[in-house]
Amino acid sequence: MKAVRYCGAGDIRVEHVPDPQILNPRDAIVKVTATAICGSDLHIYNGYIPTMQTGDILGHEFMGEVVEVGSGNSRLKVGDRVVVPFTIACGRCYFCKEGLWSLCDNSNPNAWMAEKISGYSGSGLFGYSHMYGGYPGGQAEYARVPFADIGPIRVPDSLTDEQVLFLSDIFPTGYMAAENCSIRPGDTIAVWGCGPVGQFAIRSAYLLGAERVIAIDRYPERLALAARGRAETLNYTEVDVLDELRMRTGGQGPDACIDAVGLEAHGTTLDAWYDRIKTSMYLATDRPHVLRQAIGACRKGGTVSIPGVYGGWLDKFPLGAAFAKGLTLKMGQTHMHRYLPSLLARIEHGDIDPSFVITHRVTLDDAPDMYRTFNEKDDKCIKVIIKP
Repeated sequence: MKAVRYCGAGDIRVEHVPDPQILNPRDAIVKVTATAICGSDLHIYNGYIPTMQTGDILGHEFMGEVVEVGSGNSRLKVGDRVVVPFTIACGRCYFCKEGLWSLCDNSNPNAWMAEKISGYSGSGLFGYSHMYGGYPGGQAEYARVPFADIGPIRVPDSLTDEQVLFLSDIFPTGYMAAENCSIRPGDTIAVWGCGPVGQFAIRSAYLLGAERVIAIDRYPERLALAARGRAETLNYTEVDVLDELRMRTGGQGPDACIDAVGLEAHGTTLDAWYDRIKTSMYLATDRPHVLRQAIGACRKGGTVSIPGVYGGWLDKFPLGAAFAKGLTLKMGQTHMHRYLPSLLARIEHGDIDPSFVITHRVTLDDAPDMYRTFNEKDDKCIKVIIKP
């Protein structure tokens, strides 16, 4: 089969690889009908995610048709149309039973790698380094799905691939980011980053009852899409973000702030340039400029929600400000399995059509070029889907 493979920072190739095989009785093999390039894939593309190996198959947002089922999997059958969550969970450990699916104890065979960095390991992830299990991803013609009796959700034929594909990651991720804000009627939420996750965080905040959402970015097409989702927009290259947010909230600050950017943040202030210099010299692993702003902007007693991916240790982190203001910080990989049924129901009911975020539709062979396009934000690129 053909698959998208990582061959080094900035080097993505489409190559022929062996077809996946059933390895465990709970496995399934899925013929991929739609997959996507995620913003967090760009962290791999740019060389920020450790333990990637040459030849690794990328992609953690995918769906398709079940073509083979392991002997221990009675939940799925050949021909089922499914969306596959990007986190891999066993369904039987303490964390899965507690609904903390992305912290599964049993799905990362390389847990020792993550333990060296973080103390403990989270769940395995598709196509996202050997530290998270080394699982081949879904930017391919076929994919092996471990614990397929727990993860994939069947989707109705009445919905198109484009409507349901993003249940695999960015819709639940944006929704959990908004849910972590503990939104109450009348709340104002600020969202940094109007990429795909930020767009879903904006719409999810309104679904959960926010009165106002203020979206922060610099790309006109992303700000325009946020505005179509009822957000007030703010271009950080044109205003002082902290002053503007204080002014727009009557001096109090947003009730909650969402960092939908993560480790490759950009900015115009001194600390943003400091971050860029240190990471370019390999003296730091992450650029936490947006997180600093979110902590500085959030009202006293508010919440900072962090769906943006961070990979290591943060320099010049304002923990003193977070402490003094009594902030709550909530973060982590999305507990995907918790959200799939309810968000699928929202799509079926017409509350949201996730396809609004798609700007580019390509074939598998186009993937290397689209990684470059997406990374450079060329051609007004916001979200790429791939049809293998």
